[in-house]
Amino acid sequence: MSTGVQTVSSATSNSQVRSPSAPASGQQRNAGVEAVADLPPRNRVCLWHGLSISGFRKFLGLKPQITVRNLDRLLSAGCMTGYNSLMNAIEHLIYGGRIARTPVTEPPIFILGHWRSGTTMLHNLMTLNPRFTFLNLYECLFPGHFLLTQKINAPLTEWLLPKKRPMDNVEVAWSAPQEDEVALAVWTTLSPYLMPAFQGRMNVYERFLDPAEMTEPERRIWKDALLTLVKKVAMRRRGICVMKSPTHTYRVPTLLEMFPDARFVYIYRDPRAVYQSTIHLRKMMFAENTLGNLRPEVWSEETLYLYEKSVRRFEDTKHLIPEGNLFELRFEDLEKAPADVLEKLHASLNLPGWDEAEAPIRKVVSGFSTYRKNSYRIDAGTIQMLETRLRWVFDLYGYALTQGDSAAA
Repeated sequence: MSTGVQTVSSATSNSQVRSPSAPASGQQRNAGVEAVADLPPRNRVCLWHGLSISGFRKFLGLKPQITVRNLDRLLSAGCMTGYNSLMNAIEHLIYGGRIARTPVTEPPIFILGHWRSGTTMLHNLMTLNPRFTFLNLYECLFPGHFLLTQKINAPLTEWLLPKKRPMDNVEVAWSAPQEDEVALAVWTTLSPYLMPAFQGRMNVYERFLDPAEMTEPERRIWKDALLTLVKKVAMRRRGICVMKSPTHTYRVPTLLEMFPDARFVYIYRDPRAVYQSTIHLRKMMFAENTLGNLRPEVWSEETLYLYEKSVRRFEDTKHLIPEGNLFELRFEDLEKAPADVLEKLHASLNLPGWDEAEAPIRKVVSGFSTYRKNSYRIDAGTIQMLETRLRWVFDLYGYALTQGDSAAA
């Protein structure tokens, strides 16, 4: 496969480590400003369409930036809040008792890893196993009433969705696997996925990365929401729920507190590819969900800060995971031999269903040769900055510090 990242010469470099509140270097600012070229067409559906009336009020209370150009998003989301609140209440009346009584007989599997480390690819492959299940896009955007409305609404509204995700060309459908963090964001507003509306204001959402940094009432709400999601999926489908959200990488102690026997899969990738692809992700996802102006000048420093925090948090807490319940892998190995890595993963974590999963996984993998990855240009100065600031990550995961060596994105 092609690498997807091309290097171009640059005489500018920056290796100084900064806090996220410090101004970005000229090089990082320019790279961010250039990143807003070729924005995707505006989607009809955005994250805020899942909010309830109370959630919408809490969201506005945080004072997101709002521009005239994005008033249509705000107004359409506001119109949806009444419907969501009503459907949430009706579902609770009908199913609330049953949800509360539903046991979690199979603890979830959590896929961990920083954004653009390969978590989506891994999630999509793992959930081909018929013994597993997952939260889909509709369930994540409308977590409070999907038991009541999905069968009717999903077929009627499929046309509103884009055909592919703009950040990586992965196909989009209401039934496709999705990050449960989306559900936590719209259901509780206690989520770092508020960030598209608060660019450059990490003080609003950073503490929602780790429930340990929330207030006690917030922590109870967050944990109840996650547990309820798992129970609702268990009501609807049999199988082990595979949860995928990069944000869970910061939360291992809390996840173990809730699910002591949970299993974890951690995927990591060349930091050069992670950085460049994350900048692209921010451009696409923020353009689709912002209510204000894009602020590419802050993306670089925030990306680096959250990446370092993600790796440190996982490395500092992974020892808490019981022996035999953690599998770590490199994205590059998964990309090279997906079926072989998945087989090893199943064996290492003693997961059921490989005999049933192998054929569909190998069939999907055989079509990877036609998949077109995004291609990014990364200049030599940016590579030097990354290899200097993130030297410890390169050393930790065994990636070569060769400036001319480009990584897959």
